Amino acid sequence: MPEQRRRFSPQFKAEAVQMVLETGKPIAEVAGDLGINEGTLGNWGVPRAREVTW
Repeated sequence: MPEQRRRFSPQFKAEAVQMVLETGKPIAEVAGDLGINEGTLGNWGVPRAREVTW
C-alpha cells in the first residue's frame, strides 16, 4: 500500500525556515524538533535565505 505524502502549508514552510535563521540552530536540529526530514527543510530555501540575509 502506498505511503501518504505529507503536505505543508506555505506558512508552515516559511516559519520553519525563519526558525533556522532566527535561532541559528542547524537545519537538522530544527527539522527534528518539527518532526520533518532535514532534506525537506533544506529544500524549502534555508541555504538561499541565509545568502540573502548575510
